[in-house]
Amino acid sequence: MEEIHRRIPHRPPFLFVDRIIEINEEDATCELKVREDLDIFKGHYPNNPIFPGVLSCESVFQTGAIFLSEKIGKEALNNKSATPVLSRIRDARFKRMIKPGDLIEIKVYLQEQIGKFYNLRGEIRLSGKVVTTVSFALALVEEA
Repeated sequence: MEEIHRRIPHRPPFLFVDRIIEINEEDATCELKVREDLDIFKGHYPNNPIFPGVLSCESVFQTGAIFLSEKIGKEALNNKSATPVLSRIRDARFKRMIKPGDLIEIKVYLQEQIGKFYNLRGEIRLSGKVVTTVSFALALVEEA
């Protein structure tokens, strides 16, 4: 968890990445064990709990932020800190449900960089099958 905390500012209860599996020049892979005790399942849906699509997208966005924090590093920003902030969501698709207890693999791919904007594509897999896909952009916002 420490290596995640070093890379992004998210903390529980709004942290949806448990482990970094791999980061390289073009992509990053993380995973999340969807805990059965999450409060969200009390209301979404009590008799048939489903991990919300918006939170599955958030796990992709957080993986993207982890990827950028590693890829960019402080050197690229003249030793200033920057936070990757979501600036665009495109074409989110939900193909299967994520249930309590599932272990999901989250992968992001860098598509292009335009200035301080990074266009990425992400997907979630469960047991090797695609569950969620989303294209998105993150902007680097320098901290004061």
